[in-house]
Amino acid sequence: MLQLIQNIVYEVTGKKGLTYDTDFVEDLALNSFDVMNIIGKFEEHFDAEIPTRDVWQLHQVKDVIDYLARRGFVEP
Repeated sequence: MLQLIQNIVYEVTGKKGLTYDTDFVEDLALNSFDVMNIIGKFEEHFDAEIPTRDVWQLHQVKDVIDYLARRGFVEP
Protein backbone atom coordinates (compact mmCIF):
# COMPACT_ATOMS: atom_id res chain seq x y z
CA MET A 1 0.00 0.00 0.00
CA LEU A 2 2.93 2.34 0.68
CA GLN A 3 4.04 1.99 -2.93
CA LEU A 4 0.56 2.90 -4.19
CA ILE A 5 0.51 6.02 -2.02
CA GLN A 6 4.00 6.98 -3.15
CA ASN A 7 2.99 6.59 -6.79
CA ILE A 8 -0.22 8.61 -6.46
CA VAL A 9 1.44 11.42 -4.50
CA TYR A 10 4.25 11.58 -7.06
CA GLU A 11 1.77 11.59 -9.96
CA VAL A 12 -0.23 14.47 -8.45
CA THR A 13 2.52 16.55 -6.83
CA GLY A 14 5.91 15.36 -8.07
CA LYS A 15 6.97 14.75 -4.42
CA LYS A 16 9.12 11.69 -3.64
CA GLY A 17 10.55 9.95 -0.62
CA LEU A 18 7.40 9.25 1.37
CA THR A 19 7.63 7.05 4.45
CA TYR A 20 4.97 5.80 6.85
CA ASP A 21 5.56 8.87 9.05
CA THR A 22 5.46 11.47 6.27
CA ASP A 23 2.95 14.22 7.07
CA PHE A 24 1.22 15.52 3.96
CA VAL A 25 1.01 19.14 5.10
CA GLU A 26 4.01 19.55 7.41
CA ASP A 27 6.56 17.46 5.49
CA LEU A 28 5.35 17.84 1.91
CA ALA A 29 3.78 21.30 2.22
CA LEU A 30 0.68 20.17 0.35
CA ASN A 31 -2.32 22.46 0.23
CA SER A 32 -5.97 21.44 0.35
CA PHE A 33 -6.17 21.36 -3.46
CA ASP A 34 -3.26 18.87 -3.60
CA VAL A 35 -4.84 16.73 -0.90
CA MET A 36 -8.20 16.61 -2.66
CA ASN A 37 -6.53 15.68 -5.96
CA ILE A 38 -4.70 12.83 -4.21
CA ILE A 39 -7.97 11.65 -2.64
CA GLY A 40 -9.59 11.78 -6.07
CA LYS A 41 -6.90 9.43 -7.39
CA PHE A 42 -7.56 7.01 -4.52
CA GLU A 43 -11.28 7.13 -5.27
CA GLU A 44 -10.60 6.34 -8.93
CA HIS A 45 -8.16 3.54 -8.07
CA PHE A 46 -10.53 1.82 -5.64
CA ASP A 47 -13.76 2.88 -7.39
CA ALA A 48 -15.11 4.20 -4.09
CA GLU A 49 -15.98 7.50 -2.45
CA ILE A 50 -14.00 8.83 0.50
CA PRO A 51 -16.12 11.31 2.49
CA THR A 52 -14.58 14.76 2.94
CA ARG A 53 -15.07 14.53 6.71
CA ASP A 54 -12.72 11.51 6.69
CA VAL A 55 -10.07 13.22 4.56
CA TRP A 56 -9.15 15.80 7.19
CA GLN A 57 -8.24 13.05 9.65
CA LEU A 58 -5.59 11.61 7.32
CA HIS A 59 -2.45 13.53 8.24
CA GLN A 60 0.30 10.98 7.68
CA VAL A 61 0.88 8.19 5.20
CA LYS A 62 0.25 5.61 7.94
CA ASP A 63 -3.15 7.22 8.60
CA VAL A 64 -4.11 6.62 4.97
CA ILE A 65 -2.93 3.01 5.09
CA ASP A 66 -4.90 2.35 8.30
CA TYR A 67 -7.99 4.08 6.91
CA LEU A 68 -7.92 2.11 3.66
CA ALA A 69 -7.42 -1.16 5.53
CA ARG A 70 -10.37 -0.40 7.86
CA ARG A 71 -12.54 0.32 4.82
CA GLY A 72 -11.52 -3.01 3.27
CA PHE A 73 -9.41 -1.58 0.46
CA VAL A 74 -6.40 -3.77 -0.11
CA GLU A 75 -3.71 -3.72 -2.71
CA PRO A 76 -2.57 -7.12 -4.00
